[in-house]
Amino acid sequence: MAMNLRLRDDQTEALKQRAEQEGTSMHAMLLQAVDDYLARTAQQAMVRKTAKEQAAKWSELMDRLK
Repeated sequence: MAMNLRLRDDQTEALKQRAEQEGTSMHAMLLQAVDDYLARTAQQAMVRKTAKEQAAKWSELMDRLK
């Protein structure tokens, strides 16, 4: 899917400089950033889900230990 991304001038310049330093394209860097974000937030969501499940599972015991 194609999309447009509008960056501020300072963001564009910083991204361009970093891409040049790393020998890659701005496009490749943005794709990697999206992939990193999706992986990180998926992991965070899994941890939150597991924590809620475990809190519910052990809530009676935790209440008795208070």
